[in-house]
Amino acid sequence: MIKFIVDAQLPYRLAILLREKGFDVKHTDDLPNKELTIDSEICTSAKIENRIVITKDNDFFESCIINKSPSGLLLISTGNILNKVLFNLFNKHFDLIIKYFETCNFVELINDELFAHE
Repeated sequence: MIKFIVDAQLPYRLAILLREKGFDVKHTDDLPNKELTIDSEICTSAKIENRIVITKDNDFFESCIINKSPSGLLLISTGNILNKVLFNLFNKHFDLIIKYFETCNFVELINDELFAHE
């Protein structure tokens, strides 16, 4: 089963939404340093626990491509949107997000479009 870790820029409620869908999910608020957890710690935790990082932080893109860490990345490139809109996008696209992660390690959500990067 796919496991996730949600970065600090995204609401804790997103982790709850994914848990309600039956997934093993952590939020940075669940980690010892909470929202102060640095990216390298998130990558290390994701790698050790085989988690896909969900973030709005483009730095993870560079790390994923160059260093292959984290091994899975869902980049939310929607800009600033209401949490309600974010949750609706996840509900709408979630099955396809999961399907994409079966064959690739980088998926990007840009407003109402979803892209799987090889």
